[in-house]
Amino acid sequence: MTTFHAAVDHIDPDTLETTTTYCGIVDQDHVDQVRAIASLDTTERWVKEHPRQEGAFCVLRDDGDLDVYVPTDAAEYRVYDPDPAPKGGFATGGVLEEGSAPVVGEDGPEEYVALPRGASGPTYIDGVVRFGAQSIGGAMDTPGNPPRSTWHTTESPAGGSYLTSIAAYLIRVGAEPQVIYDPVTDKLGQFGPLTSSGRALKNDGSRRTNREGKVNIQVEVLGRAASPWTKGFDLAKKPGFQKLLAAMRAHGVPDVWPAGKPPATSTAAVKAGRDRTTWQTKGGHYAHAQVPGNDHWDPGAIDTSIVPGKAASTPPPSTGGGASSGGTYTVKKGDTLSSVAAAHKTTVAALVKLNGLKDPNKLSVGQKLKISAAAAPSAQPLEPFPGASFFHGGRHSAVITAMGRRLVAEGCGAYSSGPGPNWTNADRSSFAAWQRKYSKAHKLGWSDADCDGIPGKTSWDALRVPKS
Repeated sequence: MTTFHAAVDHIDPDTLETTTTYCGIVDQDHVDQVRAIASLDTTERWVKEHPRQEGAFCVLRDDGDLDVYVPTDAAEYRVYDPDPAPKGGFATGGVLEEGSAPVVGEDGPEEYVALPRGASGPTYIDGVVRFGAQSIGGAMDTPGNPPRSTWHTTESPAGGSYLTSIAAYLIRVGAEPQVIYDPVTDKLGQFGPLTSSGRALKNDGSRRTNREGKVNIQVEVLGRAASPWTKGFDLAKKPGFQKLLAAMRAHGVPDVWPAGKPPATSTAAVKAGRDRTTWQTKGGHYAHAQVPGNDHWDPGAIDTSIVPGKAASTPPPSTGGGASSGGTYTVKKGDTLSSVAAAHKTTVAALVKLNGLKDPNKLSVGQKLKISAAAAPSAQPLEPFPGASFFHGGRHSAVITAMGRRLVAEGCGAYSSGPGPNWTNADRSSFAAWQRKYSKAHKLGWSDADCDGIPGKTSWDALRVPKS
C-alpha cells in the first residue's frame, strides 16, 4: 500500500513568507478519505494535482492554508532558481532594441541583455500583495517584440481566503505568473515584477514562451474555464482589476486579442490551433489556450468587452449608447479620462476644467462629459519619443530644452537655471518628478525604481513635448 508524506504550507499574513509544517506519514486509506471529503459539494476543500510530481497532490483550504501529500517513493521535485539572463540574441528570435547592450556570456557567444532604464510601465501594481521571494523570472528573451498579456484560470473556487492557498500552491509547484487575481474579492497579488518573466507557461520547443515580447504579463484568475469569471462581473466595482488593466496599458499592451477571442471549450482550442507567427509578432492579449507549445484551454470564453475592454482610441460615432452628441460624451465601461481625452484630441486638464471634475480618476458609466472644440489644445505637432537611450550625459538637443519647458509648466522643474539643451541631472530629477506625478494621478503604482528620471514612452507621450 502506498504511503504519503503529509504537510501544510502556510503563508504568514504579515510577512507573506511561506512555512511548511511536516505532519508525518499517512497511508492510502487516509488519502482516499481526504479525496472523498474534498469531492463533497458541502466541503470548502478542493484537490489540485501536482503537475510535475507523479502521485502528489494538494488540497486548497478556505482558510488560506494548503495541505500537501507526496508519495514516500516519489522522485524528488525541486523548484530551481530562475535564470536571470535572456537567451542569446537572434538565435531565438530576439531583437536588439534601443537601450540594450551586447555582452559576452560565460560560454563565449554573445548575448543581448536589456539595460534597466527606459521601462515604459510600473514594476508593481499599487496596493498589490507580494507573495513569495519575488524572484520567479528574469530578462525577456525578445524585448524588441511587442508587449503582451496572457490570461489563465486557476481551476479553483474564488473568494474567501483561496487567493492565499492558491498562491501557496503555485509557489510549491513552481508555476507562478507575475499576477494572481480574485474576481470575487477584487484582490491582487504579485509573485514578481511585471518587467520580468513569469513561469506559468510551457516552452515551445527551445523557445521560452514565458519570456516572449517586451513584457509578457501573465495573470492567474481564480475561477474555472468552464464557467467564465466575467459573467456578472461589474468593472465599475472592481478598482483592483482596473489598476491591473492600467498597468498593462502603461506597458504598451494594446487592447486587442490578436489570435481571436479566447476559445469556449477544449475542442474549440484544438480546432483554432496556436499560431506561432501571430504569437511572436503581434502584441495584445492572449489566452493560455492560444500560446504555442501549451495544451491548456483556459481561461474559457471570458468577455472581451471586460478583458481588457476597449480604451477609447478614436472618436465614437455620433449616435447610439456611449456616443458623442451635441458636444458631450457618455462614459462607457472601461473608459478613463485620459482615454476619452485622447479620443477627442484634447487633454485631461481641459476636460477636468470644462466639467468641473473633483476627482479625474473617478468616472461612472453613463456619466455625461462635455466635449468642446474650445477645449482642444493647439494643433502644434509633438516630439515623438526618441527612445530611452537618447537621454544620457553629453546629449545636446533642442528636444531637451522643449522637454524641460514642459516639465516646468507641469510644476516638476528642478532647475536652478535653464532648462537648456544639455542633458543634466537637473533634467533627470525634473523628469522623475513628472513620472511620480503622472503615476499618482493615474494610480499606476510606479515604484522609485520606475520613476528614475529616464523617459519611457508612456510618460513621454503624456508630457506632450512640442516639436522644437
